[in-house]
Amino acid sequence: MATKLTLITSLQALALAVMGLGTTQVTAEHLTAQGQAQTLDYQDIFELEYAASPRISPDGQTVVYERKSMDIMSDSTRTNLWQVDVNGNNHRPLLSGKENYRMPRFSPDGKRLAYISSVEGKSQLYVRWLDSGQTARITNLLQSPGDISWSPDGKWLAFSMFKKGKSNSLFKDMPQKPKGAKWAGKARYIDSTIYRNDGAGYAQTGFSQLYVVPATGGTPREVTGGNYHHSGNISWSADSGQLIFAADRHADWEYRPLESDIYQVSLKDGSIKALTSRPGPETRPVISPKGNKIAYLSFEDTKMSSQNLDLYVMDRDGSHAVNLTETLDRNIEDLQWAPDGKGIYFSYDDHGQRRVSYVNMSGKRRELDIKLGGLFLGRPYTSGNFRAGKNGSLVYTRGDTDRPSDLVFKKRQGHETVLTRLNEDLLAHKSLAEVKAMTVKSSLDGRDIEAWIALPPGFDSKKKYPLVLEIHGGPHAAYGPNFAAELQLMAAKGYVVVWANPRGSTSYGKDFANLIHHDYPSKDYNDLMDVVDGVINQGYIDEQALFVTGGSGGGVLTSWIVGKTDRFRAAVVVKPVINWLSFSLTADSYPFFTQYWMPGKPWEQVEHLWNHSPLSLVGNVKTPTLLMTGEQDYRTPMSETEQYYQALKLQKVDTAMVRIPKASHGIYARPSNLIQKVGHIIAWFDKYRLNDNS
Repeated sequence: MATKLTLITSLQALALAVMGLGTTQVTAEHLTAQGQAQTLDYQDIFELEYAASPRISPDGQTVVYERKSMDIMSDSTRTNLWQVDVNGNNHRPLLSGKENYRMPRFSPDGKRLAYISSVEGKSQLYVRWLDSGQTARITNLLQSPGDISWSPDGKWLAFSMFKKGKSNSLFKDMPQKPKGAKWAGKARYIDSTIYRNDGAGYAQTGFSQLYVVPATGGTPREVTGGNYHHSGNISWSADSGQLIFAADRHADWEYRPLESDIYQVSLKDGSIKALTSRPGPETRPVISPKGNKIAYLSFEDTKMSSQNLDLYVMDRDGSHAVNLTETLDRNIEDLQWAPDGKGIYFSYDDHGQRRVSYVNMSGKRRELDIKLGGLFLGRPYTSGNFRAGKNGSLVYTRGDTDRPSDLVFKKRQGHETVLTRLNEDLLAHKSLAEVKAMTVKSSLDGRDIEAWIALPPGFDSKKKYPLVLEIHGGPHAAYGPNFAAELQLMAAKGYVVVWANPRGSTSYGKDFANLIHHDYPSKDYNDLMDVVDGVINQGYIDEQALFVTGGSGGGVLTSWIVGKTDRFRAAVVVKPVINWLSFSLTADSYPFFTQYWMPGKPWEQVEHLWNHSPLSLVGNVKTPTLLMTGEQDYRTPMSETEQYYQALKLQKVDTAMVRIPKASHGIYARPSNLIQKVGHIIAWFDKYRLNDNS
């Protein structure tokens, strides 16, 4: 998936390929007189690329990674596999083309590479012999595999896969349809608690199970069973005889959205044994290189809306569990044992940036001077991947405010080599927004609220600019100084853009995140207004041209804001929750929301939920407000948007509704939808933009 839409000469293509920079469409729109710099524009979204999911070969010499680019013909993200030496040389495609190639996994001896591809239709598992380039398809599956993992002896591959169950239709006596007749179709009979999932649609009958297959190809063998889902990290015992995994194998699993335990399953007889049984999640197990320890993530579930996973290590049999990150008040992710087994690398978010740390078996931590990022193209969320290699080396995705992720190889001694520069052909000649950090004091309690400001290309501090406040979702999530195509496009159109981490945001500790526990939205509104005032105090903002937008949790806060104040010229509310009472019984993850975000079941907490619903403030709204949601959004369903649209119409507020086609909650699965989203936001703000002296 690495190539872009190409309308350039063969010599230009060759030159770019040698530099490992990819290719881009060259048209009159991309060229300016006298070589003047350009700004980012909508068509550039289809030209962006980024690096993800790097893997270091066992000998520590080569990196294979997923190179992601936009396919303008299929309106999708294409994933190909590329490789590069750790010194930055020999950057070249390994598996590339129109189809997707993903999830690369080196065999223990480094001589083979397993991966998943849809090159022959349905996604299947393949193995490539790296010395010869020969490739074998080793499965013939009816469903897509995932979570692939090599056995230590290199003879087997484990993977997870959804296994369809029998139809549970209740009515059995439907008459036979006459030949040639066109009936409405078969009714969908639903009796499960979790019956639809955002991004996946209505759930099929069945469960995800674990399988093993010979690495040379053969018949996959199911090794788990029962009416439970099994997926996530799959680890192998040192003798290649058992799989270690996490699942909730209890009858009421649908009502325990965060619960899981760690199990082992014997490949010899299929017996399954629980290694943990404590309340709360024990998840993402990773066995040590010697096979005598298991690292995993866990917390004691207190039903708070934001809870931090800690890093635990226990003996192979599940005994002697020790918390190695008890003093680190951050949520732990992405566990990786060092190859020598003496410690564990992990990532966590801190003050809006994803960082990497190392901890030994005594709990002594060593912070690495690494900032991950660049995997969210649209908005500046924290993100990033890394992979530990030999002798303390790592490869990681580094993002910045002006670039999506590239790969960097870092030695233990600190020397870094930039391995890719995937967007230089597109962005090096463009003038992008300069991003500056800002901290304001909360007017409520003096807490520090961190924010970042994007200044339009050609910014002149003596002029006055319109301001856009862009609010993150979650609400337990974090923005940071990361690349964001949406914000860069807003800045390119002449807006100053500010984004912040108000109370409730993660990466500042659990107490800061839980300041909005059962109290959302509330004082986070005040934090955001303090941020707006902080930017105005810089002296270059037109106070008559303030705008506000946000998606998901940001949509909640945007609709709350226009119910609280008339200071904004216009607003765009994206995929919001407008009415907590209706949301609680229409969202896909309702067992989670009603247990962790609400103090009780909705019919028991009517007054509380209504008092925190933006719909309760709709009588105050005078701000022109555009609404936007994906038509297949099951997380914050379209019915929430429709309620607010109709309420605003009854109030005779200037409003419109945009329904994004074939889009779930994330919206960005199709590049064209990212463009439509930000394009409608800018167009709505342009409609109400006044006194623009920029």
